[in-house]
Amino acid sequence: MQDFLEVTGIVLKSIPVGEYDRAVTILTTAKGKISAFARNARKQNNRFMAAVSPFCFGKFRLYAGRNSYTIADAEIANYFEELRGDLEGACYGMYFLEVADFYTRENNDEADMLKLLYQSLRALLHKSLDNRLVRTVYECKAMAVNGEFPGVPGDRELSESAVYTLEFIASTPAEKLYTFMVTESVLSELREVAAEYREKIWGHHFKSLEMLESL
Repeated sequence: MQDFLEVTGIVLKSIPVGEYDRAVTILTTAKGKISAFARNARKQNNRFMAAVSPFCFGKFRLYAGRNSYTIADAEIANYFEELRGDLEGACYGMYFLEVADFYTRENNDEADMLKLLYQSLRALLHKSLDNRLVRTVYECKAMAVNGEFPGVPGDRELSESAVYTLEFIASTPAEKLYTFMVTESVLSELREVAAEYREKIWGHHFKSLEMLESL
């Protein structure tokens, strides 16, 4: 009898394989980042065609193979369709997925990173929030979740508002992160700090960032 694993997660990547299949990367609460195959997902009207696209969040039922899992069923709670229809929002979202893919590992506790990613994608849908602020918060909090955020920099002068915001980002749960707005000058300070830390700590070339910064 086939044993199944049920996980909750977000699809980070979906790559065509062979004639009809897709290789999918899912960030999950139970198993961290996992690889799985969606058989026949590229066939017209296949039930997995929409369920294994990037951004899809929900429950996935898997069975283990020799080197990876195969998706047996999927129950998607949020497709983030509105995000897909917005070029700028989609670019930010793809960047967030790429950062999560870079940061997370297999068989690791990634519950906090999954929460952060999900809440950040939701924040991109709020018209009252500046996407540049959402990105900055996401970058700094991702570092904090992974124990790499250096805190408020001691080698530059920042406004009290910027200092408070950085401390708030580092200490606040993902569910309550996107509850504030800042002035343009404070946002500029925060973006400079995030860019400095991104270069120093990540030192990684993100393909999606090229497209995002060209907008």
